[in-house]
Amino acid sequence: MDRSHRLGRILLVFAVFMIVFIGIAGGAVAGGTAAYYMVQRDLTARSATGVQPVLTSAGALSATTQPGQTAASGAVTSQSDLMVTAVQKVAPAVVTVLNTGPQGSGSGSGVIISDKGYILTNNHVVEGASQLAVVFNDGGRRDATLVGTDPLNDVAVIQVSGNLPAVAVIGDASTLLPGEQVLAIGSPLGNFRNTVTAGVISALNRSVASMEGLIQTDAAINSGNSGGPLINLNGEVVGINTLVVRNDQLSASAAPVEGLGFSVPSTIFRGVSEQLIANGKVSYPFLGVSYLLIDGNLAAELNLPVQSGALIQSNRHGQMAVQPGTAAAKAGLREGDIITAIDDRQLDGSTSLRQLLLLHKPGDTVTLSVLRDGATSSVQVTLGERAPN
Repeated sequence: MDRSHRLGRILLVFAVFMIVFIGIAGGAVAGGTAAYYMVQRDLTARSATGVQPVLTSAGALSATTQPGQTAASGAVTSQSDLMVTAVQKVAPAVVTVLNTGPQGSGSGSGVIISDKGYILTNNHVVEGASQLAVVFNDGGRRDATLVGTDPLNDVAVIQVSGNLPAVAVIGDASTLLPGEQVLAIGSPLGNFRNTVTAGVISALNRSVASMEGLIQTDAAINSGNSGGPLINLNGEVVGINTLVVRNDQLSASAAPVEGLGFSVPSTIFRGVSEQLIANGKVSYPFLGVSYLLIDGNLAAELNLPVQSGALIQSNRHGQMAVQPGTAAAKAGLREGDIITAIDDRQLDGSTSLRQLLLLHKPGDTVTLSVLRDGATSSVQVTLGERAPN
């Protein structure tokens, strides 16, 4: 084989070697680049969802944050943990209220709302009392005095002196949503002190008899629970348990009724309790109308143009739609008008007319949005004062 032929073979082998080398090296670079971008994309996606990845011993990505954990601490917070913590915050402030009256004795529940010893409960718990006492969570008993009552919203405030085991935090019921988990604490039958029951917010702004703006819950509320707190999972009091609708309250032939409990929301009891503590009574602004709160059913039944508001209408008890000489009469309101807002605050599924009126005091001038004959107008009204019940 001559020299030129051998040189050609050497060059051919070298060329083949270089082609193979470049192919391997190029593939590694391309694969490495692709892997890099895939990892970065995974890191970005996990960062956006709060899941922090780490490299395992094998070099693969592994998520360290599980459902219920926080990326910062890695601590697990289950629904059960939240419920236990909430109860631990509020339970020491919950009391059993003992009412001794001319017709015997009864009991209910209450919750301490001030470091001055003020306790919130229901009016019907303390009604007719000649002597009041409370039993604390630890079994200690102390006499109590009546500060004031509000039969309209079934709210009362009593007071004890001396050291207090705890003071509950009042929450904002306006932030509640149907389906939200809540807990009720009270003393059913007066014997089972500080019983905890769990449920959800079933609905808001419910009306039962003369009461309105109530929270509906399926947390068990039994005799003796009245006046006890309804709390959220932050351990804040958002309602005061006041009544439960049972089968015999509907009709004799109705099917069994369960889980229809109602609570006065903090949006009502906060202002009421503040007035009771300051003045021993509540001065209610008075509009002077009989009305029906509008919901989807009423709107469909009466073919109304709106799904929420207050329809001015005489009631079955003979109360006139607009009472003569009242603020409403002076402002020219009439039967069939629909009040949709007060000072641009809308009446809706979670806000009643009474709740909006309670934001004002007698003598205040407010602007009502009134729907009449398909047109909305603004009506200035100077509120009167409701006569004592």
